[in-house]
Amino acid sequence: MNAKSIFFIGLFLAGTWCFSQSLPVVKYYEYDKSIPLKDSVQLISETTDYNLFSVAYTGNHHKTVTGLLSVPKNATAPLPVIILMHGLGDHKETDYVEFGNRFLLKHGYAVLRLDISDHGDREEDFYEFDFTGKYKYWSRNVVSQTVFDLRRAVDFIETREELDAEKIGYFGISLGGITGTVFCGVERRIKVPIIVLAGGQLNLLFKDKIPAQEAMDFVSFIDPINFVKHISPRPLLMINAKNDEVIPPKMSQLLFEKAEEPKEIIWYDAKHRDAPLDKVYGDGLQWFNTYLKQS
Repeated sequence: MNAKSIFFIGLFLAGTWCFSQSLPVVKYYEYDKSIPLKDSVQLISETTDYNLFSVAYTGNHHKTVTGLLSVPKNATAPLPVIILMHGLGDHKETDYVEFGNRFLLKHGYAVLRLDISDHGDREEDFYEFDFTGKYKYWSRNVVSQTVFDLRRAVDFIETREELDAEKIGYFGISLGGITGTVFCGVERRIKVPIIVLAGGQLNLLFKDKIPAQEAMDFVSFIDPINFVKHISPRPLLMINAKNDEVIPPKMSQLLFEKAEEPKEIIWYDAKHRDAPLDKVYGDGLQWFNTYLKQS
């Protein structure tokens, strides 16, 4: 190999290194907004208080996203809307999400509930969700695909006359909170995020299974710790459990410390699955009323 070849190889490697060091992880979630949504909205039930619609649209990578849109009748359109997301292994109609849906509806918010990728109506094959197991790439893709799906959800909201696209809030629980932190970090159209029972620095979940740097690299573009600072100056509320056995409280505290002002964290004396729903949604409602409804 001659000197000229060595020079150009060195130049290429140097350029690659500079590119990888300078390219922000948030760039990963850019997408073609002009691709048609091909959305479908069908009324499935009507009560004296609200209308319930079945929603489907085309997300990124030709994925069909399924959801439910609840629109209260006792409020004046266009309505502030909350995107409400469930946790791992659940779906848009699971009990704690349905509780939140009815609670927020009663207080004048429209609610859009979606199935996380490979969950609910979108489930084809469900594997063991584990970032170190044999389905680690599938597990990582569940998070990243859902972030893209959520960005397209905002595009969908913008097409609906009854919804106020200038007043969109986010309420994500557990995996919905982890995914939501990434989403709200890259999606400026979300005005008020609430992240529940979630944390950052996902490499801590690996324990000693693989080297720390390798673990951090693997989760880099789905780790909330890399995105949470981009939420500012929008007001962030985190709600967590002191005795959480699924998401270690240390991870929640690290995520909160990485976030910039304005921010607040609430701790309940509870475990991951027994956080008091009335308090969780009550605190969330107060946050939305303060920063979203009045904006």
